[in-house]
This record gives sequence, structure tokens and C-alpha cells, in this order.
Amino acid sequence: MPSDPHPTPPRAPAEKPSDRAREFTTVSGYPIRGLYSSDDLSGWDPDRDLGLPGAPPYTRGIHPAMYRSRLWTMRQFAGFGSAQDTNQRFRYLLSQGQAGLSVAFDLPTLMGYDSDHSLAEGEVGKCGVAISSLADMEALFDQIPLASVSTSMTINSPAAILWAMYLAVAEKQGVDWNHLAGTLQNDILKEYIAQKEYIYPPKPSMRLVIDTIEFGARHTPKFNPISISGYHIREAGSTAIQELAFTLRDGIEYVEWGIRRGLAVDDFAPALSFFFNAHNDFFEEIAKYRAARRIWYKTMTERFGAKLARSSALRFHAQTAGCSLTAQQPYNNVVRTALQALAAVMGGAQSLHTNSLDEAWALPTEFAATLALRTQQILAHETGVANTVDPLGGSYFLETLTNEMEDAAWKYIRKIDDMGGMIPAIERGYPQREIADASYRYQVSVDRKEKIIVGVNEFTGEESPIEILRIGESVRAQQAAHLRKLRSERSSDEVARQLAALREAAHGTENLMPHIYAAVKAYATLGEICDSLREVFGTHEEASVT
Repeated sequence: MPSDPHPTPPRAPAEKPSDRAREFTTVSGYPIRGLYSSDDLSGWDPDRDLGLPGAPPYTRGIHPAMYRSRLWTMRQFAGFGSAQDTNQRFRYLLSQGQAGLSVAFDLPTLMGYDSDHSLAEGEVGKCGVAISSLADMEALFDQIPLASVSTSMTINSPAAILWAMYLAVAEKQGVDWNHLAGTLQNDILKEYIAQKEYIYPPKPSMRLVIDTIEFGARHTPKFNPISISGYHIREAGSTAIQELAFTLRDGIEYVEWGIRRGLAVDDFAPALSFFFNAHNDFFEEIAKYRAARRIWYKTMTERFGAKLARSSALRFHAQTAGCSLTAQQPYNNVVRTALQALAAVMGGAQSLHTNSLDEAWALPTEFAATLALRTQQILAHETGVANTVDPLGGSYFLETLTNEMEDAAWKYIRKIDDMGGMIPAIERGYPQREIADASYRYQVSVDRKEKIIVGVNEFTGEESPIEILRIGESVRAQQAAHLRKLRSERSSDEVARQLAALREAAHGTENLMPHIYAAVKAYATLGEICDSLREVFGTHEEASVT
């Protein structure tokens, strides 16, 4: 008999009873079916929804050859103790093959206080490097040529001030600002949503962000003046979908404010970059990155009319999930970090930081930081994952998950639009409440062992202590001595004059970056500049979320 020209496709065998979970979900609690097929992609158009790498809608990546032509930037986050301490770590990491620097600042610096302030006691140099003045920034980058090193700085509320210090160091090194490369985190909206390291109320804070974006568009074409950060939203307990949606809606807010400032979208949007978390659920994370590129392309072209390809091609840095690291059985964190980094690479990250195994205990030791860097190097050079572009593209499961995550994110974005934008949503506590609810649900699932964390709620055992890096109180005394010397040697009259000019400008509407830069070059301290702005802008106090 002739064969049937249209045979019935074989049906998947029924699932047998299992001693595993009755329902399977991602880390974020999103339901996962047992098998995916072409039926799950009904209406999916590969030309429209997938495309080619380097072409709209950028689902498969923003460069045609991706890592075949250039690997991602290996940018290890580092900072502890004094500027001199961190300078030594930077130079060591660069000597070990790190391609870019990423600066972690201590809590007083993040909150706009000098190291000798009473509120800084007990925190100086503990969670990052202590930077109180241009003199500290000069020491931080001593013997590091800023013309050839890309630098990322994780700083938000005082971002304009730290960036001004960096620009001043570049000028002293004789580096043309046109050649400076790097990224300023500078995402204040996610501070109100998640991390809570804010100083001023939202509107004057947004003014400072747009001041840096405007200044960067005119003076530092290769430096990204903002990295819109979902990382901290995820670290606060959000789902992957919430991270995706709230991050991109924050990005929309910055674009709207830039346009209201009078900037043409294609004059500043190419310098916007993003920062995402790389969590444990391998496929969920890859789908998140793919959906992010597609949403941003549609947003920039359809909502804002961007014409330049670089305005609509989402570039992102990824960091492996700090919140997934466990103090119990810390060597398990090496495995977690490797898999999370692999997801970021398979998702098309432009740069990557891999966490160290000891970060649930303390800042990384040199050994742990080196091992984290080696993890990236092994991925790049031994696994073959960088040899072809988007190797998982076309997977029924991955494409379906990408579509579903995109649809869910659009629902959040439209809801925030209906509230009048991200600032009204924040003032109502909407994203904060959504994240808190998601965090609670996840913790309940861990407590019930519906989600297994190896070494924490299952597969536990006796453990030996690990070596950790300890930062003593001598750093604060050292910083206080440096500040006393600085204040005695600088021109007090010039500092007073520049701070008065800054306060006057803050009462108006002009861009504050030139005034901040002038104050920094006069060796006004971080705390003095932030206090001057506090006098004008006031400080923010968050309403309780219930």
C-alpha cells in the first residue's frame, strides 16, 4: 500500500505516575508543562518574532555574529576597604585576564556621607570601597589607564558626583572624554522599588539622572550614563517576569523624562543600557533576556519613534544571583554561579559578573574572586557555547516561554501606564507590594520543600568553616585622617564658592553636572556636595507598604 502523504504525527506518551512534584514551575512559580510542541507556537511567525541575530526584533541577540567575533566583557565586581586596597585588587584582576572594571562602593558612599560622618561608623569599607573625595578616586585608579579600560560604577543617588570624580581623574590622566568607556548605574527608580538606597525625593532625583544623560550625550559618547537595573529588583524577591516588566518600565520612564527635557530620542537612547539578574532557572532566564530585547525594540520604535538601530537594540550586563548564594555548603555556590553564567551567555549578555562562592559570608577573598573569573573563562574557551549564535533559538519550549514572558510583562507595563507612570506607581506602593508578595510566596514554597535548595532545606550535613575577608575599623580611622588632611590643604573659600553656586543652580532648572564637576575639582567632599543638595531638595521617606 502507498504510504499516507499526511500521516498523523505520533502522540506523546502519557506521563507515568511520579514521586516528584505534581505541578512543575520555574523558580518564579510560573507553570511549566510536561512537553512543548509546534502546537504551543500557534500564530508564532519566525520571521517576525525570531528574526536573525543583529536584526529586529533582536530576539536572537543584537550582533550578527555575537561571541564568534567578540566575547562578552568579563567585568568582575570589586571594592573593599580604602581606595588603595581596591586599587590593588583591580590591578590583580586585570593581570588575570579581566577585561573591564566594576566598582562596588561602601554604604556611606552610596548614601552620600563622608567616611568620618557619625552615620558612617561601622560601615566604612565594609561592603565596598570608601570614596569621599576626588583624592580617593585618584588613588582608586592610580596606574590604571582610563583610556583603555572600561569601568562600571554601581552608584545611584550620588551617581552624578562619583561620575564627576571619574571624569576629573580622566582629565588629570590626559584622557579625552570622547574615548572614555564604561557605565554608570544611576538607576534611581529601582532604589525606591527595591534597594532603598535613595537620598532625595523622586522628582529631584530624576532631574539628576536626566542631567547625567544630557551631559553624557554631549560630552562622553562612549560612556553609558545609566544602566537600568533589574538585578536589585530580583534580589528583593521579585519573579523573573516582574524583574523584566519593572525594569523595562523604568527604562520607559527615563526615556519620557529625557524627551520632556528636550532631547531627541536618538541623541541619548543609544547610551541606555540594562542590568539583569542571572538566577537559577536556566530556561526562564534565557527567555527573560530574549523577551527583554523584543519588548525594548517594540517600545523604542512604536512608542518613541526611534530611528537608529542602536536606540532600539537592548544591551545588557548580567550578574549571577547573589540572593541564590547560600551560607550553608558555600562551595555549592560555584556550581550555581557557573549555571547562572551559562544562562546569561546563552541569553546574549554583553558583559557579565560571576559571584564568588563566599559572598553569603563576606566580601570575596582573592582566591574566590579569581575562581569566579576563571568560571567565565572556562565558559568562553572550553565549552563551545560561544561558537555559534543563539544555539537554543527555535526550541519549542524556549520560544513558548519567551512569548509567554513577553505577554505577562506587557500586562504589567500597561498597568503602570494606566497609573500615570512609574513614579505614581511607586508612590502608591504598587511594584513594592508585588515584589513583597512574590518574595513571600517563594519563601513559603521553600519552607514547604516545594522548592529545594541544596544544602539548606534538603541534602544538609556537617560543614567546615571557610576563609573569609575581614575589613577592620582601621579603614575608618585612615579615611578620617585623609579627610582632615584634605580639608586643611584645599582652598576653603573655593569650596564654599562652588557649593554656593551648586545650591543656587539647584533652585533653578539648569543642568547640575557642570556645577558638580567644578565642586569636585575644588576637592569638595561627597558629603558636602550631597548636603548642599539636601538643603535644596530635601530627603525622601518611604510610606509603609501594607
